[in-house]
Amino acid sequence: MKHVFITTAALGALLLASPARSADLPLYTKAPAIAAPAYDWSGFYVGVFGGGGYGNHNLNNALGPAGFANYTINYSSTGGIAGGEIGYNVQSGSIVVGVEADGFWSGIKGSDVDQFNAGTLPIGSVDATSLRDGFTLRARGGIAVDRLLLFFTGGWAYGELQHTNTDPVFGVDQFNANRSGLTAGGGIAYAITNNLIGKFEYRYYDFGRYERAAPLNGQIPYSVDSTFSVVTVGLDYKFGGPVVAKY
Repeated sequence: MKHVFITTAALGALLLASPARSADLPLYTKAPAIAAPAYDWSGFYVGVFGGGGYGNHNLNNALGPAGFANYTINYSSTGGIAGGEIGYNVQSGSIVVGVEADGFWSGIKGSDVDQFNAGTLPIGSVDATSLRDGFTLRARGGIAVDRLLLFFTGGWAYGELQHTNTDPVFGVDQFNANRSGLTAGGGIAYAITNNLIGKFEYRYYDFGRYERAAPLNGQIPYSVDSTFSVVTVGLDYKFGGPVVAKY
């Protein structure tokens, strides 16, 4: 009987001590979730682009024939554009900065022939302007949201413009004007894969004024101011490794 009493007391003490010991044990905690990897825009890239554009041209002649001095004619141009580019980006947090250079071919062209036919041109010549090719060197900056990038760009631009003046009496005067100017714009880019990036971009070009002081066909001197607005879609290939995790 004495042994039964001792055994029962021991079991009771053990049961009373068990909750207290259990309270001292650390609770199980779930491992922290690993942050989802964010796309890294840093690195070199090359690409191609294509689209269309619109040009605006103001022809001014301060030495026109009697009664027509200081006249200005405005005409437009349209056409396609295509080219290639190379660039480099650096990302810090959500801010992306970089530099980009591109070269392009252009078929944007137009003339004031409609104004001549409508009787608004004060003299008998017709002027036509085309943007043939060019290249740019620009800075880029933007805000990245994982694989999405909103960016702006601006810098130096070069363009080869061809102008043709056709006169019914003096014939044709055609020449190329190599112009240095400015460009600015912006767009949106999306990383389709770790290396392929698609983008949509708008860009404005201002090539200033070129002078034709002594036309070869004997026409009167004139000057032309030209600006262009271009919209393109493109595809870039970014060199480098896979995405990296950012915490």
